[in-house]
Amino acid sequence: MLNVKEIRKMDDATLLSQIDDLKKELFNLRFKHATGKLEDTARLFTVRKTIARMKTILTEREAK
Repeated sequence: MLNVKEIRKMDDATLLSQIDDLKKELFNLRFKHATGKLEDTARLFTVRKTIARMKTILTEREAK
């Protein structure tokens, strides 16, 4: 997944589109998890954390 340095290099539009993509992926992962077909359950955690990191960076930029 992306680390914080890579996320900080992105512009706001790219971050917002990445967040949308990750939210769609998270929805699909939750659906697979509910049906018992998810093999990599750790991916749920990493996608959630990455979305949180991206939102945090966006909020920091708005505060400046």
